Amino acid sequence: MDPNAAKPKVILRHCDAYDPEAIRKIVREGLEELGLRPFGRTLLKPNVVASGELFEHAHTRVEFVEGVILALKDRASSQEGPRLEEIAVGERCGITVPTRFAFEGAGFYPMFKRTGVQHYCFEEVQQVEVRYTHKERLRDYVFTPEPVARADFFVNLPKFKSHPWTTVTFSMKNYIGIQDDRHRLIDHDHKLDEKVADLQHIVQPRFIAIDCIIAGEGRMLTPIPRNMNLIIMGNNQCAVDAVGCMIIGVDPHSVPHIRMASERGFGPLDLEHIDVSGDVSLATAKERAKGFKVGLIRVEKYFEGTNITAYAGPPPEKEHTDYCWGGCPGAIEEAIEIIRLFDEQTDTKMPRLHVVFGNYQGGIDARPGEKVIFIGDCAEWKGQLGDKLVQISSKYKGRETKDPHHAKHDDIYAKLVSVSAKFLANRNEPSIRLEGCPVSVAEQMLAIVTVAGLKNPIFDPDNILGFNKAYLGWRAAAAAKRLRGIPYQKPGISERGDGAPTINKDTASYLAPTDAEE
Repeated sequence: MDPNAAKPKVILRHCDAYDPEAIRKIVREGLEELGLRPFGRTLLKPNVVASGELFEHAHTRVEFVEGVILALKDRASSQEGPRLEEIAVGERCGITVPTRFAFEGAGFYPMFKRTGVQHYCFEEVQQVEVRYTHKERLRDYVFTPEPVARADFFVNLPKFKSHPWTTVTFSMKNYIGIQDDRHRLIDHDHKLDEKVADLQHIVQPRFIAIDCIIAGEGRMLTPIPRNMNLIIMGNNQCAVDAVGCMIIGVDPHSVPHIRMASERGFGPLDLEHIDVSGDVSLATAKERAKGFKVGLIRVEKYFEGTNITAYAGPPPEKEHTDYCWGGCPGAIEEAIEIIRLFDEQTDTKMPRLHVVFGNYQGGIDARPGEKVIFIGDCAEWKGQLGDKLVQISSKYKGRETKDPHHAKHDDIYAKLVSVSAKFLANRNEPSIRLEGCPVSVAEQMLAIVTVAGLKNPIFDPDNILGFNKAYLGWRAAAAAKRLRGIPYQKPGISERGDGAPTINKDTASYLAPTDAEE
């Protein structure tokens, strides 16, 4: 750290409720304290991973986003300097679910109309190649949506939540939504923290505001609500996430993606290098969060006391870690919680089921008639199941074989058909294998409801019409862009870790929303 550089600021403010006007005032004062005014193409990235009545606490609330938009407009109206060209909101929600559906469920469309802002569903826009040059990178290039790559004033609006893969999901983890599905799933495995750290090199936000009015404990998609009555603001992601960790009693150095980003020079993690201000002290914020539950629980422990028994071995030896925190095991934890929301009798109806991850070498206590599901490309096991000798070999492919240019999109209905067909074909077999790296939350959810005969959330009567409308709108928009044709050109974008645009429009490499789907 440069000893002469100004300390990054983190502002802790009290907020009683989701009142857009109250949020507007608080955020405007935060922008003033930080000396920030929006300019050029201003893009807001909330966390709208899931929405609707059952997922009310999973996303950045629409009232919060509206308050921030109004505050930005207030600051822009009197500015002298670079002109404000656009204020927009962009997001890619959870895998395989149309962002249109998530925006609708969270009430964003009326807000877009009220405020007059543009909005982007990141899976429906052009994807722009960004070259990485930092030495720790997992790969040499990635794709990000064009609105992200071209943003002049990037605003990060995360939800304050726990996460089953990365301990917490604050500011930096919110970056997982700056990629569409096919690129998001690449490296979303035991290297997830490294992937999140790499994404920081694409763009840095000039302003961060975390919705911590009602925070989410324990999980990511189905969190337990926790009244915190806080808005956390700042101008540096490392500093903001570090203070967020301190509030809930977690050492920020123990969260890998936060530590890695700091080690790469993105910001400090220690209080002596952070200027904390606001009308709520750090001690008071800690008191409000006392006993806050984080989400880092191994899958074996998670299913203790249920009819599901989980077994987990390590990921591939050449990238050896003890456990795949960023991949399939965490996904099944989220999957079962979603199913429980839609079917209250899930645990009663659930037959004895065994799920296996990684290179597991122990015994599987499956009785006759109990299904064993081996999940993920890296699953390995050999042994006796009933009267059959079963041998599961690893199908894991090194990440060097996963080229973002050829990544394919996973369609939820295609997944539904393939999972159903696979279970039907193997109905008389003691085991079944689900391939993928990772196997997504949606696919594992489909597998569980199929084998257990539970209600399928996709066909929930309250959601199916809205889901299909959003799905068809998404597919139509993507098809229209493909038909118009987008030229494929040489790469021309370098990582822009300080937030300054470095894109050469004439040499940029573009990938249409559906180029890799065929």
